[in-house]
Amino acid sequence: MAPPPRRNPPQNPARRKGEEPWLAASLRPANFLPGLAIGFILGLLIDLSSSWRTKSSPAPAPAAAPARGSSSKRASGGSVGSGGEELKMVLVVRQDLKMGAGKIASQCAHAATGLYAELMSSNRGLLRQWEQLGQAKIVLTCKNQQEMNRLKETAAHRGIPTFIVADAGRTQVLAGSKTVLAIGPGRKADIDSVTGKLRLL
Repeated sequence: MAPPPRRNPPQNPARRKGEEPWLAASLRPANFLPGLAIGFILGLLIDLSSSWRTKSSPAPAPAAAPARGSSSKRASGGSVGSGGEELKMVLVVRQDLKMGAGKIASQCAHAATGLYAELMSSNRGLLRQWEQLGQAKIVLTCKNQQEMNRLKETAAHRGIPTFIVADAGRTQVLAGSKTVLAIGPGRKADIDSVTGKLRLL
C-alpha cells in the first residue's frame, strides 16, 4: 500500500510571498489616515459627551494639582460656584509699570488664556461652568509687584486658581516683568474677598 500523499503545511498568511507584515500594511497612508480620522472623531465625541454631562450636573470641586511655572491651583471648599452661582475672573494690572493701553490689553489676554489653558488640563468642569455663566472678566489695578504677590498668595491660600504673566521684554517693559495676575474663575464672593479693595482700571 502506497503511503498517503504528503501535504504541505499551511503557510502563515502574513508570510506569503509579496505580502507586507500587518504593521507595515497598517501604517501605509491609505490605511493609517482613515484610522487617524476615526480616532479623532471618536475623541471629539467623547469630549462633547463629557461636556453635556457637565451641563446637567454641578461642577466638581477643583482638582488638586502641583504648581507649575507661575500658576497656583489648589483644591479648597467654597472656591468654585455650583448650581448657577455667579463666577468671575479678575485680571490685576500693575500700575507702576506704566504700560500703554495696547500693552495692557495684550498682557490681560495672555493672563486669561494662560490660566484657561492650565485649567483645561486640571479642571474642565470649572471652565465649562464659567463659560455657561457668561465668562465674566473684570480688570483691576494694583500698585506694584509686592501687592501682586500678596494677592496671588491670598488667592492660592483660598484655593482660587491664579496665573501671572512674565513679559518677554520686547516692548515697554523689561524681560521677566510680572505684568498681570489672573485670579479665578471662582465664586464672586471668594474673588471679592481677595480683590474687593482694588480699583477698576
